[in-house]
Amino acid sequence: MTALYIDADACPVKAEAERVATRHGWRMFVVSNGGLRPSQNPLVETVIVAEGPDVADMWIADRCGPGDVVVTGDIPLASKCLDAGAQVLRHNGERFTKANIGQQLAMRDLMADLRAANPLGTQGGGKSFGKADRARFLDALEREIRAAKSAR
Repeated sequence: MTALYIDADACPVKAEAERVATRHGWRMFVVSNGGLRPSQNPLVETVIVAEGPDVADMWIADRCGPGDVVVTGDIPLASKCLDAGAQVLRHNGERFTKANIGQQLAMRDLMADLRAANPLGTQGGGKSFGKADRARFLDALEREIRAAKSAR
């Protein structure tokens, strides 16, 4: 059975993902290490994992596979999910693919090295998440689910 997995910590599109998954009758797993209000939707399962680094990521990576869709901003998790055969989207609708994941992992590592080399430098807060990002996500998730359904 195909499913939608949400790496829920700091995910700004949980409600949108639930609407799309429900419309298509997909099971949705919202995975975090706590602090989320469970959905009353019978298709949505809230999974609370133990505290610890990457525990939620490991839960998702161990279960996703071909035909599934994963929503995450975590690049190493995206890589593991792609290796498992799942389709992976960022919260803003950008796709992680086998063709772009290597470059994204390398850029992530480079940025970590730069931050470590200059601990007093500006840390930056990242881009804000706006309506256009939300709309792109909804469109991308709809396309991914339709593609997964037609591939069955």
